[in-house]
Amino acid sequence: MQLSLSLEDLASYVAAQLNNFFPDGREVAARDIRKAVGVTVERVDYCFKHSSSGRYAANGTTIFNHLYSDHYVVFLWMLSSTIWRETGPDQITDKLYCLNKMLHGLNCMYDAGLPDIFLLFHTVGTVLGKAEYSDYFVALHGCTVGSHNGKYPVLGKGVAMAANSALIGNCKIGDRVSIGAHTTVFQKDIPSDSSVYINEGGQQVVRLAEKSYAQSFFNVKI
Repeated sequence: MQLSLSLEDLASYVAAQLNNFFPDGREVAARDIRKAVGVTVERVDYCFKHSSSGRYAANGTTIFNHLYSDHYVVFLWMLSSTIWRETGPDQITDKLYCLNKMLHGLNCMYDAGLPDIFLLFHTVGTVLGKAEYSDYFVALHGCTVGSHNGKYPVLGKGVAMAANSALIGNCKIGDRVSIGAHTTVFQKDIPSDSSVYINEGGQQVVRLAEKSYAQSFFNVKI
């Protein structure tokens, strides 16, 4: 994997951000997160190698740039998830969650259960709750996945959410479903291989689609 910083420097970089943004006297040392950073980079490598974009993988090599925000937002979430899996919630996981919200406008807890393969773009205003996610998930800015009466959506493989779309409540979203911009699915099941969008008359339309929106982001067939 091509890294913009070595693992040691990346751990120091994250620790410096946490200590500068959250000067509560409980400093995070680079050594405290170095192992988790290594595990997380492996997770990022596996995720990004499925991307069809040259900014994520090129000539058989995955790419991670800590200054490319669409990379770094995924890395920070995966780092918080990695640490949570090993130690449970603590001050570092909480700070990483807050850091991702501050830097990228992403509201997604470390235990939200995002899949192994997913991409997030322009994440300002995106809220991803504790739904059941599957691989090849894509979300753009302003997206919401949330609960209603304690029930969350169940997402199939290759679900893609365009800008300012939402999935709310007890709904089952099939494989390769594309959610159009400004479209809200509330307590409604959507069959696989469908597109959901708002037409010119303001009505919600569900129709079969030959190709899913998510497919354009990945180099393997979903």
